[in-house]
Amino acid sequence: MSAKHPIIAVTGSSGAGTSTVKVAFEHIFRREQIAPAIIEGDAFHRFNRQEMREQLAKAVAEGRNLSHFGPEANLFGELEESFRRYAESGICNRRRYLHNEEEAAPYEGLGPGEFTAWEEAGQGSDLLFYEGLHGGVVTEEHNVAQHVDLLVGVTPIVNLEWIQKIHRDGAKRGYTAETIVDTILRRMPDYVNYITPQFSRSDINFQRVPTVDTSNPFIARDIPTLDESFTVIRFRNPERLKIDFPYLLSMIPNSFMSRRNSIVVPGGKTGFAMELIVTPIIHELVEKSRELGGGRT
Repeated sequence: MSAKHPIIAVTGSSGAGTSTVKVAFEHIFRREQIAPAIIEGDAFHRFNRQEMREQLAKAVAEGRNLSHFGPEANLFGELEESFRRYAESGICNRRRYLHNEEEAAPYEGLGPGEFTAWEEAGQGSDLLFYEGLHGGVVTEEHNVAQHVDLLVGVTPIVNLEWIQKIHRDGAKRGYTAETIVDTILRRMPDYVNYITPQFSRSDINFQRVPTVDTSNPFIARDIPTLDESFTVIRFRNPERLKIDFPYLLSMIPNSFMSRRNSIVVPGGKTGFAMELIVTPIIHELVEKSRELGGGRT
């Protein structure tokens, strides 16, 4: 952690909704005129797309488990070092993972599924913003979470997460249902050991819960909409974050408290709730940083 150079990490598995949270943060940064240094979790995968296919085939042949959720397929050490360096100096190491042709177009000689070169970033930034799988990961060798000032977890109930993955991988990637199920099963040990423990460390969790039947995610025809969902927002330490529950209840129609540290909001109001909750927290982080001489002058 670093009061002078704060780090915010949004963590959650693929298809969990972290991209939606990223958009909410982008709105806050733009509206509040905050300059973030941004790094993406996919950039810290160990293998490019073709290499990962080869490594997966090798692991299957050898009877080993391998997935993007676990340490064998990721550069946890480089991610921890990038966070540590930013916390100390306001400079981080980053590269980009090029997901598609559009992202690859500006980079001569590179195609989809490849990485750009490593570079230094963060000069003149107010904070570091990370979105990806491992913003709060801790292993025997590495502790990424220790450097994060605000850790936000995004985790729909697991059946909804599977439905979203099945539909996304089928529609956008052309995978068969059997292939998607095999991927879910292959990833499960790493999901249990490296993804879910992060949500016990997070300062705020946003968990989407559908109000329609998702008991068999493998036959669901549609992804439940936001209006067919509630979002449970849990705060690990609401006093430290200065969460004003009466204010939130008054501002978000049909919201209610489910526990002393949890508020439930209609799914369609999730983005609005995120901005209400996170904006004052970011303000405090940035103001303290500037008082100490960090960020922009």
